Amino acid sequence: MLSAEDNDLICRVGPGTPMGALMRRYWMPALLARELRADGDPLRLMLLGEALVAFRDSSGKVGIIDHECPHRCASLFYGRNEEGGIRCAYHGWKFAADGRCLDMPNVPAQLDFKDKIRITSYPAIERGGVVWTYMGPRDAKPPLPDILANLLPEDQVDFTLFQRECNWLQALEGDYDTSHVGFLHGGKRTLADHRPDDPQRFGTINRAPTYEVMEQEWGVTYAAIRPADAGQDYWRIGQFLFPFWSITPSSPITQRVGMRAWVPMDDTHTLAFQIRRKVPGTKGVDGMPDPATDYLPDTTDWYGRYRLKVNPRNDHLLDRAMQRNQNYSGIVGITQQDQAITESMGPIANRAKEHLAPSDRMIQVSRRRLIEAATTLRDQGTAPPGADRPELYALVAGGHFLTGAGRRLAEVYAEQLDAFRDANRDLLAAAAE
Repeated sequence: MLSAEDNDLICRVGPGTPMGALMRRYWMPALLARELRADGDPLRLMLLGEALVAFRDSSGKVGIIDHECPHRCASLFYGRNEEGGIRCAYHGWKFAADGRCLDMPNVPAQLDFKDKIRITSYPAIERGGVVWTYMGPRDAKPPLPDILANLLPEDQVDFTLFQRECNWLQALEGDYDTSHVGFLHGGKRTLADHRPDDPQRFGTINRAPTYEVMEQEWGVTYAAIRPADAGQDYWRIGQFLFPFWSITPSSPITQRVGMRAWVPMDDTHTLAFQIRRKVPGTKGVDGMPDPATDYLPDTTDWYGRYRLKVNPRNDHLLDRAMQRNQNYSGIVGITQQDQAITESMGPIANRAKEHLAPSDRMIQVSRRRLIEAATTLRDQGTAPPGADRPELYALVAGGHFLTGAGRRLAEVYAEQLDAFRDANRDLLAAAAE
């Protein structure tokens, strides 16, 4: 369990909070490049508890700025995106993508002071179809992280975005709570549901594997290990990478090129932002079916994008008859099942009520690392893990595989990392350039 104080520290991400300060030391995916067009409609954007407006100016440059005009605090969402900047509809003050005030048309020329006015703005960089932003100190701004899938052309990548009505941490922890897979997603699965050569059948046979956890410079690695055929073990390795990235083990480890970010919109809303390489000749990504995502129509409010139809107001479309007769949860779709459970914990989970088990070792270690990193940054000014080492994000692998029985995580992961490197030399070479 966590104390109320530690739970508050690890969950709160707004300006002035320790975890918010940590998040602001990393580049984060903010939106897809295709969501903006030159001189098109501004987009409301909630990030780390800050209400922002994103727009693309006439030259194609993306601006991410405070939504409140510094004149009279009218929202620039209502502004006119035209001729190289966004113009407030109230009095016509105009701002560039970098925050400079370009025009004060309601002020006489001899009294104009636009050179003294800047609106809060955050750097934006586009790469591989993603708009990244950095909200931290300018003198500490690192390069973009070397996320391998984000080095590919946009047409070779699958993007999956969806919003979750809960705190970022409980959403993230759902990805590396590996023991839930055999229950929430596969509780009624039997061997008849697997091909004879499907290694994932061992997860159906054994829902209580042994676990190993290994700390890394960029985060934490975990493994769930099950006996397989004679002389073999079935491994599922997943990752947590600072500050909010995960790699889940739902496909073969050499094929899984991609990560998922759980980007905090604010303390109680999270945007899942998945970037994954498409595998030629297969449907979906990494040879796996596309995640089930059925969206509500977009609206223009702060939380109006990528909302799933399953939500707390309709009990996530829970079907009790299905739960009794067909699947463990009564909810269709892995994404939706995870959505229901993590949102059922409330906007921010009360971790003082938890009773963690050996299967939660990954949860415990990752929380400790986050708290230590946030407090060390606050108290000593030490840059958090990986913030200044973008190359660390290139060579991280997660997935499932079979190997000889009785081996340990450090040795096995090093071996699988070599196999991942061999399978993805093209991308790793691009990351090294």
